[in-house]
Amino acid sequence: MLLLEQIANGLLVGSYYIVLSLGLSLIFSLGGVVNLAHGAFYAVGAYLAYEIERRLGFFGAMGLSPVGVALIGILIERFALRRLYNKDPMLGLLFTFGLALTAEQSLRMIWGTTGLPFSLPEQLRGQLILGDFIYSYYRLFVLAVAISAVTGCWVLLNKTAFGMVVRAGVRDPEMVRALGISLRPILTAVFALGVALAGLAGVLSAPLAGVQPAMGTEILTATFVVVVIGGLGSFWGVVVAGLLVGAVRGITVYYYPPAAEASMYLLMVLILLFRPRGLMGEKFDSKTRNYVFSRTPPRQALYRAAFASCSLSCW
Repeated sequence: MLLLEQIANGLLVGSYYIVLSLGLSLIFSLGGVVNLAHGAFYAVGAYLAYEIERRLGFFGAMGLSPVGVALIGILIERFALRRLYNKDPMLGLLFTFGLALTAEQSLRMIWGTTGLPFSLPEQLRGQLILGDFIYSYYRLFVLAVAISAVTGCWVLLNKTAFGMVVRAGVRDPEMVRALGISLRPILTAVFALGVALAGLAGVLSAPLAGVQPAMGTEILTATFVVVVIGGLGSFWGVVVAGLLVGAVRGITVYYYPPAAEASMYLLMVLILLFRPRGLMGEKFDSKTRNYVFSRTPPRQALYRAAFASCSLSCW
C-alpha cells in the first residue's frame, strides 16, 4: 500500500505540473512566447492567496487569487510583452527571465525571505481510509480541482467561439487576419488564462508546500519538462506527460528517494531519443505553419527555454 500511496502522491505533484503546463503551453502555442516568468506567476498566486485567505478564507483565496494574477498578466502583456512580439524572440526570453528574477526579489522585499505558513482549510482536513490505504481529503480535493481545470480548458478551446479562434490562430494566423479577426486581444486573453492557471496551481500548493519566494523557480523547470515530453501543440500530450512524470517520481521516491528529481529528466531524455517531438507533439512544417508573431522554429525555442529555466533554477 505504501507504493500505491507514493504513486498517488506523485499524481498529485503531476496535477500541479499539468495545471501549470497547460497555461505555459497555451501561451507558447498561440504566440510563440516562451514565458520564463511562468513560475513567478505561480508564486504570486500563492502570496496573494496567503493575504486573501486571512480575510476571506481559503475558498475565497482560491477564487480571487487567480483573477488577481490574470489582471497582473494582462498589464504585463499589454504594456511590456506586446512590444516584443515582432522583435527577436530572444528578447522575449530575456524579458521574461528578468521579470522572473525581479518578481522573486520583489516577493522577498515585501514578505521577507523566510517561508510563510499556510494552513489547510478546516473543511478539507482529515483522511480517507480504505483498508491500508490512507489519503488526505485535501489531496483528493486538489486532484478534483486539477481535473476540473483540465476539463474547463478543453471545453473552452473546443466548444466555444473563443476556442475556435484560438485554434485557428495556432494553425494559420494569416488566414485569421485575412478574415478581419485581430489576434492581439485573443492573445491577451490567452496570456491571462495561462497565468491564471499558474496562480491557481500556486494556491493549491500553498497548504502542502508552504509559501516562499523561490517556489516558482523550483517548479519552472519541471513545467518545461512536462511540455517537452507531452509535445508541442498537444493539449492531451501535456496532460499525459504530467501524469507520467508524477507517477515516475512517485515510484522513484518509493524505491530510491534521492533520484526522484532526476527521474523526470531521465524520462525526458529517453522519450526525446525515440520520439523527438514528444509523446503527442505535432510535426512542424515551416512552410505551412507560422506562429502568430514568433519567427523562431517552436521546438528550437522551447528547448532554449528549457535550458534557460534550468539556468534560472541554479541562479
